[in-house]
Amino acid sequence: MNDTFADDLPRFMVRPTRFLFFTGKGGVGKTSVACAAALSLAERGKSVLLVSTDPASNLDEILDVPLSNHPVAVPNATRLDVLNIDPTAAAEAYRARVLAQMDTKASAQETDTVREQLSGACTTEIAAFDEFVGHLADRDGVYDHIVFDTAPTGHTLRLLSLPKAWSGFLADNDQGASCLGPHSGLKTQEQRFRLAMAALCDPAFTTVILVTRPERGAIAEADRTSSELRALGLGNQHLVVNGIFHASDPTDPTATSLEAQGQQALAEMPAALRALPRDDIPLRPFEMMGLDALRSLLRSGRSSASYAGPAVAAIWADDLPGLDRLIDLLAADGKGLIMVMGKGGVGKTTIAAAIALGLVERGHDVHLSTTDPAAHLKMTMAGNVPGLLVDRIDPKAETERYIAKIMDQRGSTLDAQGKALLREDLASPCTEEVAVFHAFSHIVSEARSAFVVLDTAPTGHSLLLMDATGAYHRQMTRQSGLYAPAGRITTPLMRLQDPGYTRILLVTLAETTPVSQASALQDDLRRAQIEPYAWIINKSLLAAGSNDALLRERLEGERKQIDRIRGAMAKRLFFVPWQAMPPIGVTALQGLAHGRPTHNDQPPQISEGV
Repeated sequence: MNDTFADDLPRFMVRPTRFLFFTGKGGVGKTSVACAAALSLAERGKSVLLVSTDPASNLDEILDVPLSNHPVAVPNATRLDVLNIDPTAAAEAYRARVLAQMDTKASAQETDTVREQLSGACTTEIAAFDEFVGHLADRDGVYDHIVFDTAPTGHTLRLLSLPKAWSGFLADNDQGASCLGPHSGLKTQEQRFRLAMAALCDPAFTTVILVTRPERGAIAEADRTSSELRALGLGNQHLVVNGIFHASDPTDPTATSLEAQGQQALAEMPAALRALPRDDIPLRPFEMMGLDALRSLLRSGRSSASYAGPAVAAIWADDLPGLDRLIDLLAADGKGLIMVMGKGGVGKTTIAAAIALGLVERGHDVHLSTTDPAAHLKMTMAGNVPGLLVDRIDPKAETERYIAKIMDQRGSTLDAQGKALLREDLASPCTEEVAVFHAFSHIVSEARSAFVVLDTAPTGHSLLLMDATGAYHRQMTRQSGLYAPAGRITTPLMRLQDPGYTRILLVTLAETTPVSQASALQDDLRRAQIEPYAWIINKSLLAAGSNDALLRERLEGERKQIDRIRGAMAKRLFFVPWQAMPPIGVTALQGLAHGRPTHNDQPPQISEGV
């Protein structure tokens, strides 16, 4: 590293380790920071591979290069290659390798059985990890640095915890096959997994960069992630606080409250995070799209904004319908499943909680739950409301419940040895996938007679759950064709496809990447014959209004995204204004459900429109 650049670099870039592992809550900007770091290293003469482990990666948009599961050179960025671990391609390659390990004398039926066992979402997750460790196990590769841009933290922590689950399972199973593949073949990979985790845990090789924003929820998740990563052995950690804002207009209520909210969140930072080495990155007036924007991200000093366009004031009018209008439409059905989906960090949990409270206020009983491994629902609600049941699908609890049920049903007629073999089989990591899917199916079925509002995991993790739903549907329809009269079976996928039963709400921010990912998610849902009901733009600065120079520049980008969504994507579009006070707790969420911004007591000004 050339020390002449050191004064212009964040501290984590001065003497970087070979592996840089970026993680954090969805929406904090970890992909932007990872891309900027990789570009900076390449422009300082290092050969760099940027790897995304996010099933919903947006590296292609940021770097303007088609992604592949093989390294691709980034145009106009010498020495920088990028690849995306495509879960679908990884799973197909993994299946081929596992099937190739089978005995050549295996019958067609045996091969089909293994292929069926390898068709679930758990296999996709395992295959993605297998690709991931391939870049860690080889310490003498062709790249000076490998930069990992990971999925949102709940998904990433599960990914990193898989080797322990596999090792315990394989240690006690010498034969047979599961979604992991033939056990004897997989045991040969244990050493490879150990080498990969050793590289992650070695501070001479790996630095974990925890990316957060000056927001309470993001900081709280960074603290939990830091603790869990240390428990896994990843102790060489560095904190990056992205998007710190300083108001340029002290009379602007949105700008001053935005700055105050950030400063308050930083002042309350937990001691364990405060003890980490830290870099602060200012909020920029433009989105991180393209190399020029990325080059500016890590530069020291505040951004200056010189936008001289017309004043942008709040437009809280019929052309920006609020969440209350959407809840009125949903309440008219009297019952049904409402699934809130979108990219990590767009505020799905907040929106789901506000909708649930709005339905309760309209006289309905509601079950509010989440499939998100990070599980922020209880913290967001921070209170109890009559008529509202709040819980979550806890993978660990659901797995224990599922194993107990299977042992009771199938183990009652087995001897001690048979029970031991059954319990060993249920120790497979794939049991968790099955257990979570069963819990999801049960919640979906509740919407036959009441409202169920489901806060889903970030996009990539949700798509894995949808894959499991599709696989179960195919399996059940095949079996029903053999054993049951036509029309006697209703699968969870069929309920999701029924517009009279399910309302899919896509939540986004008015920024390029979240909008593109919501659009891609909508395409995936439509391929499964599931039609989204409405889009919601959350944290809208345009709806809140501002005269601050930097925020006004960002508002112009928001206008473009609103036009993009209205023009070709959303059948129905609703808005939630940016809130000066985080909408945590029942009272704040009820205000959100009524379409009330909370940033000041002054009435909003009305401009000419979007």
